[in-house]
Amino acid sequence: MSNTFDRFSVESVYAELLARAPENKIEPRMEPMRRAMEILGEPNKAFPIIHVTGTNGKTSTARMIEALLRAHDLRTGRYSSPHLVSVTERIGIDGEPVDNETFVRIWDEIRPYLQIVDDELTAAGENRLTYFEAVTILGFAIFADTPVDVAIIEVGLGGITDATNVGDGQVCVLTPISLDHTDLLGDTTELIAQEKAGIIKPGGFLISAAQPADAAQVLLEKARETGVPYRFEGVEFGVENRTVAVGGQQLDLQGIAGRYPGILLPLHGAHQGQNAAVALAAVEAFIGGGNSELNHELVMEGFGAVTSPGRLEVIRKAPTVLLDAGHNPEGIRVSAAAVKESFGFTKLVLVIGVLAEKDARGMLAELREAYLDLSQDICITQSNSPRSIPAGELATMALEAGFNEEDLFVTERLDDALEWAVGRAEASTDFGGGVLVTGSITLVGEARMLLGGA
Repeated sequence: MSNTFDRFSVESVYAELLARAPENKIEPRMEPMRRAMEILGEPNKAFPIIHVTGTNGKTSTARMIEALLRAHDLRTGRYSSPHLVSVTERIGIDGEPVDNETFVRIWDEIRPYLQIVDDELTAAGENRLTYFEAVTILGFAIFADTPVDVAIIEVGLGGITDATNVGDGQVCVLTPISLDHTDLLGDTTELIAQEKAGIIKPGGFLISAAQPADAAQVLLEKARETGVPYRFEGVEFGVENRTVAVGGQQLDLQGIAGRYPGILLPLHGAHQGQNAAVALAAVEAFIGGGNSELNHELVMEGFGAVTSPGRLEVIRKAPTVLLDAGHNPEGIRVSAAAVKESFGFTKLVLVIGVLAEKDARGMLAELREAYLDLSQDICITQSNSPRSIPAGELATMALEAGFNEEDLFVTERLDDALEWAVGRAEASTDFGGGVLVTGSITLVGEARMLLGGA
């Protein structure tokens, strides 16, 4: 009975959140967030923060940081977006989604204060708090109430005016920067880096993945301007050696304070090895300011416990079905390399759906190029999100990207898409057929539910 009530209550809160400006309607502002923090007693200052931004790999890197910190007996909060299945996934406590009771209780407690901010915004002729702003406030409030020893906060979009930037990172983490959200952040990696560098503040410590030269220069200048120490992958730390292992890979990592050979990471792909190096350096910077080598056994334990749902996740076997939220061309490219390295597919059936604000044409072109030798079958579909590109429209883009019309199966229903794709993989004349569901995280989340992963 209580479980039913909890689910209903979480759904009711979610409905309230969805009634606000949708997640893709970004308000480039900070004052409402600062006002909310002020009224709530500054929960954003109640715990140290590791702040994570970048274009690709943010969530996987945040989850690795979380696992390493938990191995060191620290109570963690992790704020990430978007979610796969339930909104509670965005606010994690000790590696698990916040429990329903806490989620609903803290929302009920902060709702009147959010109303004050909403009323002030309305009186000033501005839009009230957005969906993302409201969830971010809720996350900070839950972490302060728990309380946590450290919060890993993942930026929603950009950096300077992202709602999460009311938090000041003791460690600021930059995952690889590439082109995405160019209409909002700029159409060069340099411009995007300028936006993302907004999380680098005095008192912090910059840890950055290897970056395009123009982006790296922006980050370096920002670090020097703010007087923070900085470490870059490929210069001070990185992956020394990487070999494919059963269920993932084995890594020899050079950190900023020590060397860590023989690390088993249960995730696939060179990009996840890179994320691991960045996560390790971030934790070294947080624990001991980058001057103390971590305990090797605890590092092994932390990485061994890492999961990353919806990122090259095997959701079923016979045939193998992979879920991967490759939400931009670069994400498609690095995932394809990992698929070919880690799985022995001789044929791969593709299922794709994309949200309207994404570079669908670029993703389709990359998908065709990446899997030209493995796939003749592609299913064009859509998630239930109102932001999804209609399947028929996406199919037209696929033809323009060079896919053959006879190879396409087009359906608006994801269950029909999965049934068709699994059938095609099973009908493969050899025994190396598989299915890859990719594109928007909303599509991957729905596929995960349909296939029993949540």
